[in-house]
Amino acid sequence: MSVAKCAQRPARQQTGLALLALAACALAVPPGAAAAEATAAEVAETLDRYCAACHNDRIVNGRDTAPSMLVSQLRTTGLAVDTLDVERVGPDSDAWERVIRKLESRTMPPPGRPRPDDATYDGVVAWLETELDRAAAEAPNPGRRPALHRLSRTEYQNAVRDLLALDHLPKEFDVTTLLPADNATSGFDNLAELLFVSPATLERYLAAARKISRLAVGDTNMPPIVDRYQLDRDLIQDAHLAGLPLGTRGGAIIRSHLPADGEYVVTVEFAAAARDEHEVEVSVDGERVELFTIGGRPLVRGASGVFVFEAEPPVDVRVPLRAGPREVAVAFLEKTGANHESLVRASRRAQRREPAIATVTISGPYGVDGSGDTPSRRRIFTCTPDGGVNAEPCAREILSTLARRAYRRPVTDGDLDVLMPFYADGVAAGGFERGIQQGLERLLVSPEFLFRIERDPADAAPGDSYRVNGLELASRLSFFLWSSVPDEQLLDRAIAGELGDPAVLESEVRRMLADDRARALTENFAEQWLYLRDVQAKEPDPAFFPEFDENLRQAFSRETELFIDSVLRGGGPVTDLLTADYTFVNERLAKHYGIPHVYGSHFRRVSLTGTERRGLLGQGGILTLTSYATRTSPVLRGKWILEN
Repeated sequence: MSVAKCAQRPARQQTGLALLALAACALAVPPGAAAAEATAAEVAETLDRYCAACHNDRIVNGRDTAPSMLVSQLRTTGLAVDTLDVERVGPDSDAWERVIRKLESRTMPPPGRPRPDDATYDGVVAWLETELDRAAAEAPNPGRRPALHRLSRTEYQNAVRDLLALDHLPKEFDVTTLLPADNATSGFDNLAELLFVSPATLERYLAAARKISRLAVGDTNMPPIVDRYQLDRDLIQDAHLAGLPLGTRGGAIIRSHLPADGEYVVTVEFAAAARDEHEVEVSVDGERVELFTIGGRPLVRGASGVFVFEAEPPVDVRVPLRAGPREVAVAFLEKTGANHESLVRASRRAQRREPAIATVTISGPYGVDGSGDTPSRRRIFTCTPDGGVNAEPCAREILSTLARRAYRRPVTDGDLDVLMPFYADGVAAGGFERGIQQGLERLLVSPEFLFRIERDPADAAPGDSYRVNGLELASRLSFFLWSSVPDEQLLDRAIAGELGDPAVLESEVRRMLADDRARALTENFAEQWLYLRDVQAKEPDPAFFPEFDENLRQAFSRETELFIDSVLRGGGPVTDLLTADYTFVNERLAKHYGIPHVYGSHFRRVSLTGTERRGLLGQGGILTLTSYATRTSPVLRGKWILEN
């Protein structure tokens, strides 16, 4: 099936599967051998012979209330094939799609009824698909969408990241902290009809724009940040964790964008007192900055009169750091005879026998020493005024460059006329950089940035179908695949009108899927479609599942993310989601599955040949998601399958 046919066929009822199928078609996956098509007369004869006895208007829409008739109506699910016109499939495309699904899966006619042979099944399906594609091409029905579509919270965060080179923001600058959660339905939180803007939401956007613009520009007058990260108490810390230095165990790695050059304080708090001494390493960007020892605390009499080890006090590490993205890692040095926390039953894990890192706090800067040379400043300040002589032309260049990508279109003089007064006010209050900060703040609350706007052509009549223009198509692509704004290459091609060329469109889709930002397709679309985020809320009963811990929960989620990402990027059929004979595991997950010879915390692809596990339905995260706390649930699992 061609890319054009995939793009034009009306959406099936299972929206999530249809979108994945569209992505697969965009990659031009070669189909299997085509079946010999039937003719219209043969299709009509087959349906009349095998289907119409039950799926007819008399039974489906009849007024007979006899119990036997009501049962028949339920069984036929509202589908009457004798009212469908095989010569004009377009008007009843939804019903014909249902017929195709039933015939493809061989679920109709039901067992015990006369059934056609496989060649007849395949011929009817092939003819119906061809006719539906032809009807869609002649009279496309892409559906209508709102002219205004506010960016979701996730899309806003990703857009800020890509526009200003701001990633891993401190929590007080993080969009999930600054903006309210979006409403969701059927798992999705980016539906236009739910993304309204209330006065309270607008105030939050204004506050977010002010904080983000100051961080991006490097405002040295900002107060010190206090960024606190709390580790889950069920996270086992007796083994090496991915991303931390080799030779360490437990701990955490924190990625944060520091606002300015200066001295920062890293505060480490522990979950339990230590009888023996343990060494703790603090490193920044892979370089050790501090090594200290905890433990060896004396016994003291507790409030209940029982002797316990004296509580381990927090440890402060002061270190000068440069502004910009930094990785702060805190972990124990591995040693012989290290604790075996994984052997402790989950119900007793709160009573740790050995210390574990509970929280890591980064605060600062103190004694600010400049804005630093950060990626965000390099992205923003594409020019520098020469002694104030050419300050305004430079400011127009900076704001024009930012607005082009933020607004996803060429910038007009009218756009700059809105931004430049804010720049002028900032210059009067604090100089050139303050002016750029205030102009950027105004840009981040512009409707052209906050909303995806699609305007009907001037000559389009109400209800007409038409092709979206290149810029609108570029935005649709980038927000679907990246959950973010288009990059410069995609914008350039859209402005040049090249996205109307199928070869160019396909090459851009391939390029975008190969980009790291395409992880958003898994993290946002797939996780919401399949409710994978709910795995984090599941709490298996420790009395029944004593080996379940936070490490395993995280491994469950990571396995499914990597698996779906592999299917989407790998060019295979969508059915691989259910039938693939491989998955991704680390040592913790491999031990849970009984897969031998897997060591270390990093994930790798492994074969499932020789096991019963296949695809999503064999993965621990999905099985946990569709179970109760104490046992599995065929009802929950069946409901999940039917809904998705």
